[in-house]
Amino acid sequence: MRVSARAQPIIEVKNLHKEYPLGEETVVALGQINLTVQRGEICCIFGTSGSGKSTLLNLLAGMEKPTSGEVWIGGVPVSRLSEEQLAAFRQRHLGFVFQSYNLLPGLTATENVAMPLMFRGVGQQQRESAAREMLCRVGLSHRLDHYPGQMSGGQQQRAGIARAFLARPDVVFADEPTGNLDSKTTVEVMEMICAFSRDFHQTIILVSHDPEMAAYADRIVTLIDGAIVKDELTHRREL
Repeated sequence: MRVSARAQPIIEVKNLHKEYPLGEETVVALGQINLTVQRGEICCIFGTSGSGKSTLLNLLAGMEKPTSGEVWIGGVPVSRLSEEQLAAFRQRHLGFVFQSYNLLPGLTATENVAMPLMFRGVGQQQRESAAREMLCRVGLSHRLDHYPGQMSGGQQQRAGIARAFLARPDVVFADEPTGNLDSKTTVEVMEMICAFSRDFHQTIILVSHDPEMAAYADRIVTLIDGAIVKDELTHRREL
């Protein structure tokens, strides 16, 4: 499945609506969301707990199906794909940076970072060479053969960033990526994410409740009670 490189928005959201059953009632998590995101843009989905921002991320990434409406990424109707098609699409076109790092404890840093290329059928020697190069780029040249349990939280998140960007995905979803980090490491991680976005012209969807994180974005989309209440362009912090 090929993502179009034409000058259309990389992400298009059309009348997106999501409801969850709660006993005999129905809770509206998102109501009629319309949104477009340009290629290479860092877009922060901003809001307090319960605003719907994580639900929106899950729908954009195809982790959940909408109640109604559609999500398109690069001209592909993600919300219409089967689970098998979605898995293949995510492996080829999407990257993820998680708050909890999500590294496999039984694999080294190099093996963890190399996983996206393994899913693409790249040979072991080539993918591990690329992973080592990426780890060096994020400042982990001394941790190539270390396991997650042997690394600090900041080091694990650096490895997670290296993994997310290794295969040059079209869109990287970063869900509260600095939630478990101290302030100094937070700045380092966010500057790293912004640098990769700029260097590779990749789109970042950043989900956060922290105004400091939003300051790194080109654009801030604010949610309250499942609705977009503000959509504003900003100036990305100088790196």
